[in-house]
This record gives sequence, structure tokens and C-alpha cells, in this order.
Amino acid sequence: MEAEYVFGAYKIHPKEVFYSSHLSYAMVNLRPLLAVKRFVDLTGDETSDLWIVAQKVGKQLEYYHKASSLTFAIQDGPQAGQTVPHVHIHIIPRKGGDFERNDEIYEAIDEKEKELKLDLDKERKDRTLEEMAQEAEEYRKLFV
Repeated sequence: MEAEYVFGAYKIHPKEVFYSSHLSYAMVNLRPLLAVKRFVDLTGDETSDLWIVAQKVGKQLEYYHKASSLTFAIQDGPQAGQTVPHVHIHIIPRKGGDFERNDEIYEAIDEKEKELKLDLDKERKDRTLEEMAQEAEEYRKLFV
């Protein structure tokens, strides 16, 4: 039987998942750039596992994308920009000059602030399952 994954109210197809542990999983994003709502609600084991997985995934994504740094971001609660009420970490490989001002990355992550001049959602389109599965398959190779 294939594993089932959920992200808030959304069902995640197993083809979108490229790494998993017994408590966490890493998936590709519908739009490029643990079942509890808030970070403080995680158990100690879940917190440790989440960050261990984030470290492992980040290391491989930085290598794969030939990046020189990583941004790890958690939006914990609606006032922090959390749009899916589910603890998750954005892991974003970074390169020099990818944003004019380095901190613009946080504005780009926050889809709620439509009035910002940097609004990546205007040009982003949902990807197909096939597109996401292809990316996940490439990333899975990093963990064999």
C-alpha cells in the first residue's frame, strides 16, 4: 500500500514526496519557490526529526542547485503569514544576487501581502502532477 500524505486540508500525492522519515516528509511545491498547526505544538521528537530532515534535505538541495546558502523559513500562525495551518519549513537554496535585497526572500514567501512590489504569485502557475513528480524523482536520487 502506498503511503498517504496530507498538508493541512490538502492530500499530497506520493509522487510529490521525495524524502520521508518516520515523522516528517519533504515534498516538491505546487508553486515553486507534521499534522499540527503550530510549531509550539510539536513534540520534542517531532521537532528534532523535522530539523534533522530539514538539514539533510537542505544540504542535498544546495548541492543539486549549485547554491551557496539556504533559507529555512517557518511561518507559525496566520499573523506570521502561514496560509496552510500546518507546521512546515520552506527550504530555499540561495545564490548571490538572487534578490536585490537579501531579506526580500521573506516578502516573496508571504503570499498574503499582495501590495508588496515583489509578488511572485502573479506569474506563478500551479504545476501539473507530472511536472512535480519529475522534480521529486530527481531529488529522490540525492538520497539513495
